[in-house]
Amino acid sequence: MSQLDERIGYLVKQVQQSFRRACEEQLRTVGLSMSQYAVLRALADAPGAPAAELARRTFVTRQSLRDVLSGLKEAGLASVAAQPSAGRALPVTLTDSGRGMLDQAERIVLEVESRMLSTLPAGDVRQLATLLTTCVENLA
Repeated sequence: MSQLDERIGYLVKQVQQSFRRACEEQLRTVGLSMSQYAVLRALADAPGAPAAELARRTFVTRQSLRDVLSGLKEAGLASVAAQPSAGRALPVTLTDSGRGMLDQAERIVLEVESRMLSTLPAGDVRQLATLLTTCVENLA
């Protein structure tokens, strides 16, 4: 075992990359990328959120979000209001088609997550979630 294999940060990144790759492969069957799924999920969690908030929630730059949103709008999965509801930010919402696509994508992502955790006992999964949450809180 190399020193890298013992580094928690490296292992977290390795899991994240493997999870993303597996999700991307499966999401491709419904015509979505992981980034598009993340934006759809964020829109469901925060309806009407402005683009800046969506970028924060999905861990991407505003430019990357603009590109993803453009594709989602073209596909009829999201819409951007013509007028701001408050301030200058234009609210972004899921369309009915977007909700349907999110439902399909959610099943795919949850199946990949289930496969990732399949050999871990339920107690270990709960402990892993607790430990990872603590790590996030420690760095916040």
